[in-house]
Amino acid sequence: MENIEVRKDDYIITTDRSKMDLKMIHDFLANESYWSKNIPFERVEKAVENSLNFGIFYNDKQIGFARVISDFSTIAYLGDLFVLKEHRGKGLARWLLEQVMNYPDLKGLRRWILLTKEAHDLYQQYGWTMVARPESWMEIHDPGVYAPKEN
Repeated sequence: MENIEVRKDDYIITTDRSKMDLKMIHDFLANESYWSKNIPFERVEKAVENSLNFGIFYNDKQIGFARVISDFSTIAYLGDLFVLKEHRGKGLARWLLEQVMNYPDLKGLRRWILLTKEAHDLYQQYGWTMVARPESWMEIHDPGVYAPKEN
């Protein structure tokens, strides 16, 4: 897969996995996100290793992230999209989503999926809709999988 690098003002988006700041990504997911609270560092490291990653950088410091899990033929799952608080309100999440959706190896897929609790408006701007037939979807979901275990 080809790495991309696009610039906008002082920001850069790249898919170069070697540039991803795993500590920053882990810190956000484990401590600030609602969907991956307490996720172990090793899980984040493995997820990044096995995904197509998009990082946003400002002055060589990573300030945003998204990852895609896909077969690059029929389906893609978009996950972990975030921008650090101090950089929000600048259209960076939209720009990141545009880069993900326009990535050459993700064109022409039959289905994209994602889960979100609060960003419906962002995704709807790019054609995302609620699941048309929720009765067809099934899942196994363990929201407490990363929670500390009591002795």
